[in-house]
Amino acid sequence: MRRGESRGTRGANRSLSSSWKSSYIGYGLVVGFVLVLLYLMVTTQFSNSPTAYLAGPATISKTKQIPAATHQENHAGREDGSREMEERYREEVARTHTEPSKGQRQEEKVESEQLREERNPIEEQLGNETNSGNWEDTHQPEKKGTIEFSEFGGGTDDFNNVANTKPICDTSFGKYDICVLDGDARAQGGAAATVTLVSPRAAPREWKIKPYSRKYLDGLKAVTVKSVPNPEDAPQCTTQLNVPAMVIELGGLTGNYWHDFTDVLIPLFIGARRFSGEVQLLVVNLLPFWVHKYRKIFSQISRHEIIDLDKDHGVVRCYPHVVVGYGSRKEFTIDPSLDDTGGGYTMVNFTEFLRHSYSLPRDRPIKLISQGTGGAAGLTRPRMMILERTNSRKLMNLPEVVTAAEAAGFEVTVAGRPRASYDEFAREVNSFDVMLGVHGAGLTNCVFLPTGAVLVQIVPYGRLENIAQTDFGDPARDMGLRYIEYGIAAEESSLMDVFGKDHPMIKDPIAVHMSGWGNVAEWYLGKQDVRVNIDRFRPILIQVLEHLR
Repeated sequence: MRRGESRGTRGANRSLSSSWKSSYIGYGLVVGFVLVLLYLMVTTQFSNSPTAYLAGPATISKTKQIPAATHQENHAGREDGSREMEERYREEVARTHTEPSKGQRQEEKVESEQLREERNPIEEQLGNETNSGNWEDTHQPEKKGTIEFSEFGGGTDDFNNVANTKPICDTSFGKYDICVLDGDARAQGGAAATVTLVSPRAAPREWKIKPYSRKYLDGLKAVTVKSVPNPEDAPQCTTQLNVPAMVIELGGLTGNYWHDFTDVLIPLFIGARRFSGEVQLLVVNLLPFWVHKYRKIFSQISRHEIIDLDKDHGVVRCYPHVVVGYGSRKEFTIDPSLDDTGGGYTMVNFTEFLRHSYSLPRDRPIKLISQGTGGAAGLTRPRMMILERTNSRKLMNLPEVVTAAEAAGFEVTVAGRPRASYDEFAREVNSFDVMLGVHGAGLTNCVFLPTGAVLVQIVPYGRLENIAQTDFGDPARDMGLRYIEYGIAAEESSLMDVFGKDHPMIKDPIAVHMSGWGNVAEWYLGKQDVRVNIDRFRPILIQVLEHLR
């Protein structure tokens, strides 16, 4: 303060200074309030982010996790899928349990690609260890591919992913349906069988499922599959078993030998082999005599009692995992790229499984080499089984075919309907190196041949090559068999004697096919026999020998 200032001036200066101080304090309070609001907003945003949620302790699940790779039966009904669809499915399955971080998803994707690249094709599998005595040790899926199950009633605590949950039933495939109930699953038998999943993340829904591999057939029974959010909405458990269960249906075309394998036994292997015997079968339309025929196969599929679901009145069976339905994408074979087996199994694995089930001794056919015997060179004769048909598609000159095969160097046995027990007949088939027969269900016995044996299919006249390839040609190759096809010419068919060379049945088989399946089934399959031209057939016999060298 300068000395010359008056007292009034000094008073005015003090008042002005006090006013500025008050203003500074007010501005400071406003700025502080704004900063506090910003801090609260930022804190709230981070606390609500999925990353922060997953990083926190709340993500510790009360249920054990199921690897996505073991859960792909949930997608078994998908159409011929692209790799992108498969990866999208894997990610969705993972989200329904606990969403992994982006880095984890990338690592899983890389690991999945590596596993695909390392998976051997069938040709490479043929050189692997195939000692049937060690089958259980050498052909089980790796431990990381096994399924772990949540405790009963636990379901899942993830209430936030209901919108992202996949339906438990996939009905998109025209041939069969698959439902996968994971968690608290309850099966109730009787005339109106139901399987209920209790899960807070599953919206209430209901399906009618025919648990057979050809759902479009008449006369099949439906099972009701439901999902409910609360335990009170489901029947109460009367018994619990801490292993998975499969609900399947017999009937349909069961009883036809080819359909026994195509429609039941192969699909059952696809769906149940992943469980290594620890699965219970709940069967609709149980056929005890049929199950008894294949008892050795069923005993390897499941170590538990088979339940007749139709007669299971008053019982509610609870499991940590239930699969309803089964099937295979192709006829009489397994396509690992389409059929989810849980272990990447192929038809080679299926035939190895059969050899193990029936204790069949031969994994490989004879190999034709010259052997020294007492100073003299000799050639071992391969064994050929010729299947004899007694109804349609008979070999009218069977004795001539036998004579030609013996002259070519084969030891020949003609087999009609097996008179021994089924188990003994399986062992007999396994003793042969070659199977030869006209297209028909008897060729199904090729499943018991040693890997690398030869199957010769004689295809009747009438443009039946596509059917023959689908039913036996492609499956035989998938089993690791050598496959040869001999097509009957018009002159070798009995239909030539019936219709003459100028009739459309002979002259234009394509037109017959276009007229409908009835004529094809009645004449080309039902009323045709064949007489093999031996001169034309001999090169086939030479080709068989070459395959065995």
